[in-house]
This record gives sequence, structure tokens and C-alpha cells, in this order.
Amino acid sequence: MVVRSLFARRNTGSPSLYTLSFWLLSTSNFLFSASFSMMIPELPDYLTGLGGREYVGLIIALFTLTAGLSRPFSGKITDTVGRVPVMAFGSIVCFVCGFLYPYLLTVWGFLLLRLIHGFSTGTKPTATAAYVADVVPANRRGEAMGTLGLFTAMGMSLGPAIGSWLAHAYSMNVMFWTSSAFALLSIGILLRMPETLANTQPFRFGLLRLKKDEVFDTQALPPFIVLLLQSVGYGVVLTLISTLSTSLGITNKGLFFTVYTLASLGVRLVFSRSSDRYGRVPVLTLSTALLAIAMLLLIVAQTPVIFWTAALLYGFSSGMNSPTVQAWTADLADEATRGRAMATMYIALEAGIGLGALGSGWLLNHIVGDAGITASFAMSSLLAWVATAYLGWLWYKSRLNLARQS
Repeated sequence: MVVRSLFARRNTGSPSLYTLSFWLLSTSNFLFSASFSMMIPELPDYLTGLGGREYVGLIIALFTLTAGLSRPFSGKITDTVGRVPVMAFGSIVCFVCGFLYPYLLTVWGFLLLRLIHGFSTGTKPTATAAYVADVVPANRRGEAMGTLGLFTAMGMSLGPAIGSWLAHAYSMNVMFWTSSAFALLSIGILLRMPETLANTQPFRFGLLRLKKDEVFDTQALPPFIVLLLQSVGYGVVLTLISTLSTSLGITNKGLFFTVYTLASLGVRLVFSRSSDRYGRVPVLTLSTALLAIAMLLLIVAQTPVIFWTAALLYGFSSGMNSPTVQAWTADLADEATRGRAMATMYIALEAGIGLGALGSGWLLNHIVGDAGITASFAMSSLLAWVATAYLGWLWYKSRLNLARQS
């Protein structure tokens, strides 16, 4: 059925992004992102304590594996059953997994739970992006994604710091249960959200059978390529930043995430409409170049000053990149398959993070000393430069086409 728009109109007749429904969605995103991110800095040491140091690279890799595999299914369900049920499912997975971590005390039990936990980010972000794109005018998508992303970024920023504090002040179990509680609150908020998909269908298992053209949306190929190359660096950061923090004498291993996310918040506040004004590709070109530079700085981070500078640049890049690539994907997608296009974009995210985590975990265990860390960040920087070159080529092509038409 058709429901009221998420974006009501002011008396001036201009669309407003800031209605009650928008704040509910944003708050749910904050709680969800804080839920799964608060445990990330402490998991490498936790798994090592269980006797699984050689599997540290799998902490992120397994999580992103199921997230990536579930994307085509979440895209199809989002386009048929509805946006809200898929968002709720993702939060439910976070709630259950956070509650169960203290009770699975073997290496293989832990890794199995990480595999299941990945379904959370394989579902909720896909439906959330489609939900927002349903009701936002095309010329304000960058702004809307940026504003919504502020709350996601705040969760990603505060979550790791809260998680590290809880683990050290109380226990790992308290941290896990707090993560579960955040996810439960996220579910409660979603129950108040109106559905934006017209002509919804009831869920049936037959919807999980995918045709070839339902797995990947070719219209989203350019964002897929860019995000795949970019997100390898994020997988490396998630896997190695706690080790690098310890080597520099920084005891709270979640502070890197706090600094880079606060920088991301600042960029979103000031430049939330930049891609709406200047174009998706130009903004992504700049943000990807900043990512490449941040990875280079982490190679030579022998002092906290360089370390924090890298965190700031990484945050600036993330603040511009995330809402822009989402808006770009929505621009390229057909309305009827918007969920599939968003899922395709997120497949790239999960695949890149997983490859970065696996590669850096392998290098950390097979190269003596700090050379494994150096090689991992060097690989991330190189791939980011490749993405920058690809975006530059797309930008040049678009300008050339405009010149020919004029």
C-alpha cells in the first residue's frame, strides 16, 4: 500500500528531510552500527585468548562473507516483501549474536557465530538505503544519505570506544550483552516505521530462489568497482589497527575509529550536499585520493601524530565517500530494482573488506616483524590509487561527452 512520505513538506513547499520518521530511522541506524562495531577492537585479543591467534584474519572475513552472500537475497526481499522487514531482520541477528558470544567459548564456536553475525550487515543497510532512496528527490540524495550517515558514523565512532571501555572496566561479557541491548533498541524503533514499498508481498521461501539476473545489477557496476577497490583498506584497518595502536602505546584500541569517525561527521555536516552540487564522480575522486594518502601515512606511522593524522584523513575520505557512492548507485538504478542495485553495491563493500581482512591476517602471520603490516597498508593504498585513476577516467569521459553534445 502507499504510505505517507518520510519527507513531509514545510509551509514553504520545499521538501524537508527532518520528520519524525527520519529521526527514527537515523536513531535505529546509530544503535545498529554501535551494536556490531563496539566489539571489533577487542575481538583479536579475545580470539587469541581462546587459542585462535592464527584465525584473527577470519574475524572480519567470516563476518563479511555471509554479509556479501546474503546481499542478493536481501536485495530481492527488499524489492518484494518490503524495506522495514529486512531492516528488522538485520537488527534481530545482531541482538541474538551479541547475546550468545559469552556462551560459545571455543574457537570454532566463536568463528561460527561471526559467520552468522554477518547476516546483520548483509540485510539492514541494503533495505535502509533503498528506503531512503524511495522518498528522496534525486537532487537531494547526497544530502539525505549524508545526514542519515551522520548517525551511522556516530555509532561507528562511539561503539568501539564504548566497547573497549566496557571490556576493560567490566568484562567482555558485559560488552557483548551491551551490544545485544543496542540491537534490541534498534528493533523497537523500526516497529514504528511506515513501509515505503508499494505492492508488498508476504514472505515465502520461494523468494529465496534467485535467477541469474537477480544476483547482480549491472547498472551498479561503476560503483561496485570503486567500492571494491576502496573497501580493501577498511578490511585491513579493522584487522590491524588494534595491533598498530598497541605498538604505538595507545591503550584504547577503539580510539582510531573514534577519531576517523568524528572527522567523517565533520565532513558530512559541512559538505553534505557536495555531490548534489558538483557531481558524484568528482567528489568520489577526491575522497578516494584521500584514502590512498591515509593508507600511506599508516605505513610510516612511527609516532602518534602521524597515526592520528592518518585517522583524520581516513575520516575525511569516509565522510565524502559513503553517502556519495550510495547516491550514485540510486541514480543509476531502476526504481523497480533499487534494492538489487543497493545489494550489488554492498556486495563490493563486503568483498573488499573480506579480502582486506584475509590478506592482512595472512601477511601478519607469515611475514616477520612489522613487514606484514607495512605490506597490508601498501596494498590498500595501491588499490585506492587504482580506484582514483578509474574515477578520473570516468570524469574525463563524462566531460568529453558533454563537450561533444554542446
